[in-house]
Amino acid sequence: MTLEEFFRSSPRAAVAFSGGTDSAFLLWAAREYGCDVEAYYVKTAFQPEFELKDAKRLAEELDIPMKVIRADILAVPEAAANGPRRCYYCKRALFTLIWEQVRSDGHTLLLDGTNASDDAGDRPGMQALRELEVRSPLRECGITKEEVRRRSKEAGIFTWNKPAYACLATRIPTGMRITQEDLRRVEEAEKCLAKMGFTDFRVRLMPEGARLQITEEQMPLAFEKRAEISRALNSFFPAVLLDLEGRKPSA
Repeated sequence: MTLEEFFRSSPRAAVAFSGGTDSAFLLWAAREYGCDVEAYYVKTAFQPEFELKDAKRLAEELDIPMKVIRADILAVPEAAANGPRRCYYCKRALFTLIWEQVRSDGHTLLLDGTNASDDAGDRPGMQALRELEVRSPLRECGITKEEVRRRSKEAGIFTWNKPAYACLATRIPTGMRITQEDLRRVEEAEKCLAKMGFTDFRVRLMPEGARLQITEEQMPLAFEKRAEISRALNSFFPAVLLDLEGRKPSA
């Protein structure tokens, strides 16, 4: 099945929109193939502000209506506890909220941007999607991440080369309770690094401070800006460590 065939057979749908490359392409394809589509973005403490800005920008460029649902994800005990199945409980809570909204808007079909390159075995959140009957057209049509980026570039979608961005909760070690303050510190630290020119990096919280994961390509920039990084991030963490391993670039 092709995406065109999928949307011809599904002429009206709601899309859970993250502002990332995959769901952006899915929205474009829905509009391109004549689907009456609406986007739904869930804003929680796990999503940085720039993701919401990107989502709003793309929805405006595609002229697709988008609703923002605000949720207190830390009120979900299993999500805040940050155990090994945090992603499952988080996804289930958020997509339950989305379903409530889309049903009240008259939708019976909810889609997400999972693609054919995503390994279901490594993503416990996919279990929640299956249980809640959320469909993933990119995965069903065999469209890989590489193809999403290629076709997005051809279509002129500005997210075509946007690095994959896991939610802020992934910056907190599994088993360490997630707090609003820790999420704020991580987000502010990553904003500082982005302003210095870093891309595709992570600031990971540790008991003794923070660990910076930067790609091999940008390691010289980290050494060049060592003093600036230290001044900026020491206000958030008692110690700032640079992981010399070199972060593998996001797909």
